[in-house]
Amino acid sequence: MTSTWLITGAGGMLGQDLLARLAADGEHGVGLTRADLDITDPEAVHGAVAEHQPDVVVNCAAWTAVDDAETQETEALRINGHGARNLAAACAKAGTRLLQVSTDYVFAGDGTSPYAEDAPTAPRSAYGRTKLAGEEAVLTALPESGYVVRTAWLYGAGGGNFVRTMIKLESVKDTLDVVDDQRGQPTWTVDLADRLVRLGHSALTGAAPAGIYHGTSGGETTWFGLTREIFRLLGADPGRVRPTTSATFVRPAPRPAYSVLGHDRWAAAGVEPIRDWRQALQEAFPELLAAERP
Repeated sequence: MTSTWLITGAGGMLGQDLLARLAADGEHGVGLTRADLDITDPEAVHGAVAEHQPDVVVNCAAWTAVDDAETQETEALRINGHGARNLAAACAKAGTRLLQVSTDYVFAGDGTSPYAEDAPTAPRSAYGRTKLAGEEAVLTALPESGYVVRTAWLYGAGGGNFVRTMIKLESVKDTLDVVDDQRGQPTWTVDLADRLVRLGHSALTGAAPAGIYHGTSGGETTWFGLTREIFRLLGADPGRVRPTTSATFVRPAPRPAYSVLGHDRWAAAGVEPIRDWRQALQEAFPELLAAERP
């Protein structure tokens, strides 16, 4: 039987890929962009859920300007924290499952082994604090039907991101200095969309326990390592990419030095974790290249 999905933040990279995946599966996907729905407005949120009567809501709407959040934390909290709370309240009233997309920034980023789903949180940035507030709102309001899926280092064809930027820079720069002291898991939005859909289906059948899941690729690398792989896929000399440190690119918000997440909880939902980042990047690359160099 076809289920109805409501996607907030549908204009972003992940939202676009979610709607494409749902359409391919023959599901009814309703996409609401920022212009369509202001998730900070409780009445609008309750109205949207009541109108569309979704079986699953996926919240991709977020304040993602990490550096700007340092000076505009109240505004970021309205979207990342209070917006998620509004959606959770509406879903609780309607008996609807909610998948809340979150981030690695809820952790301190000083680990040395993959963060488990139940590892202690300790955000060091305003962005991380506001996203953690959203997690807590969802899990509190929906203890049996709220799902938090943390992700990181996202890239896709549907918007600006690190991979597309490096593709662009390769054609105009002789050499590139790229940070080699931040470790993470480059994650294709198509792969994350697939796992969100699978998790939602598992939730609808009652097979997936509510709570926290980590939606990142397998393996790990640095931004430097990722850029070298991008150059290799472009047929360019990876030697043109030179390693540097975070001190070279000082930003208002501290970046996690270690953003590698563990994926053990997927087994409880009967879903395989996302594949290795290199495999995904190779499959994604033609689409990324076409988007950046049409």
